[in-house]
Amino acid sequence: MPNMSMKKNPMPSQKPEIRARNFEEVALGYDEATAIDEALRCLNCKNMPCVSGCPVNIHIPEFISKIKDGNFEEAYRVIAKSSNLPAVCGRVCPQETQCESKCVRGIKGEPVGIGRLERFVADWHNMHSDEIPKVEVSNGHKVAVIGAGPSGLTCAGDLAKKGYKVTVFEALHAAGGVLVYGIPEFRLPKAIVKKEVDNLRLMGVDIETNMVIGKTLTVDELFDMGYEAVFIGSGAGLPSFMGIPGESLNGVYSANEFLTRSNLMKSYKEDPVTPIMKGGRVAVVGGGNVAMDAARTALRLGADKVYIVYRRSMDELPARREEVEHAIEEGIEFRLLNNPVEILGYNNPDDRRDPKNGFVIGMKCIKMELGEPDERGRRRPIPVENSEYTLDVDTVIMSIGTTPNPLIKMTTDGLEVNKRGCIVAEESTGATTRDGVFAGGDAVTGAATVISAMGAGKTAAKAIDDYLSNK
Repeated sequence: MPNMSMKKNPMPSQKPEIRARNFEEVALGYDEATAIDEALRCLNCKNMPCVSGCPVNIHIPEFISKIKDGNFEEAYRVIAKSSNLPAVCGRVCPQETQCESKCVRGIKGEPVGIGRLERFVADWHNMHSDEIPKVEVSNGHKVAVIGAGPSGLTCAGDLAKKGYKVTVFEALHAAGGVLVYGIPEFRLPKAIVKKEVDNLRLMGVDIETNMVIGKTLTVDELFDMGYEAVFIGSGAGLPSFMGIPGESLNGVYSANEFLTRSNLMKSYKEDPVTPIMKGGRVAVVGGGNVAMDAARTALRLGADKVYIVYRRSMDELPARREEVEHAIEEGIEFRLLNNPVEILGYNNPDDRRDPKNGFVIGMKCIKMELGEPDERGRRRPIPVENSEYTLDVDTVIMSIGTTPNPLIKMTTDGLEVNKRGCIVAEESTGATTRDGVFAGGDAVTGAATVISAMGAGKTAAKAIDDYLSNK
C-alpha cells in the first residue's frame, strides 16, 4: 500500500555531541526497510515533474518504483543511465531546490526523499555488486578532458560509453576535484569518490594527475598530441577576499586553502604533512555551503569556539538548510547581520617567517540591517551607524566565493572569458569561442553545485560526439 505520511523517513545520523569531534560521516543512510517505506511515498506521477528538476534527467519515478519492489540493483541501473556519480549526488546535491522542489508530495507535506533514496541505491550497489564496468569498442577518436572534478568526470564517462579514448588531466595529485579537496569527509567519504573514479578507469578512461594545463601542457599541445577535441572542466578554485585591512595576517585562510589542507592533505591527523590551525576561536566569513564545511571542519580540528559571520539574515543564507541545521546542532554560533571591516593582529618579533604581518587577535565587525532588494532580488545589507565591535578570534576563514584560475585562458588563443574570468560557452552545447574546445561546470558558471556541473559535462559530451561525427 502507498505510504501517505506527510513527512519523510528521518535520516539516521551521529549524535551532535559525538560527530562534532570526529570526521566520520554524519548521515548514516537508510536501511532496506526504510528505503522501501520512503519509496512507497512516491505517487509515480505520469508527467514526472521531479525529472524536470534534475540537471542530469535521472528517471526518478522509475528507479523509485524498483525500490518499492525491492529490486535495488535494477534501481541502480536506472540511475546509472543518467549519472556517473550516484553515490556522490545522493549525498551532496541540493535536492531540496531541484528534484524534490518539484515533487507533488511537497505541496501539502514533505517531498519524497529522492536524494536519500539515490544514496541508498548507490551504496547498496557498491556493497553487493562486483560487476566490472564494460569497456566499449573504440571508435578511433581521442578526447582530452581538463579537470577531474564532477563536470570532467561526467564528460569523460559519457564519452567513454560512446567508444572514445579519453584522457583526463588533473592538476592535483588525486582525482575528484572539489569532491576530494573541498567537501569534507564527514559529508562525503573519500572512499566513495575513489570508487566512482575507479569505475571510470575500468571503463577505459585514463587519468593523469599532477598535470597543470596551461603550465605542464597547453591546450594547443594537446591538439598536437592527437586529441581531436578538448573539454575544460577545471572548476573555480581561485579564492576571493574582501580587501579589508589585515587579510595578510598569519591565521587568515581562504576556505579553499583551509579545506584543501584538511580534506586532501589530511592535516587533521596527528603527524600531518601540512600545518593547519587547531584549537582557538575561529570566525568563518560567508554563508554558503563552503562556509558551513569550513566551520564544521574547524570544530572537528579542535576549535574552542566557531562563529559564522554573515552580512544578511537567516532567510537569505544560501547554504542548504540541512547543513545549517547540522552546524547549529553542533554548537556553531551564527553572527547574522554582521560584516567584517578589519582583521586585527600583533607582531611577533620571534617569528622569523614573516614578522611584519603578525598574527590574528580579533576581527572588527559592524552590524547590518537589510534595505531594498538588489538587482537579483536580495535585500541589500546596510551598515548600522556606531555599531562596530571586536570579535575575539585567532583564526579567520574567508568563504565569500571563488573564480576560475586564469592560467588556461592566458595560454590559449581564441578562448574568450567574461568579466568574472569565466569561460564563455554556449549553454546548449558547451562550445567555446575556440574551435574544438568545449567547457562546462564552475569554469563557465563560477562556483555552483556538483549536479549542475555534471549536467554541463553531459551536455558537452553529447556536443563533442556530434562535433567529431560531423567533422
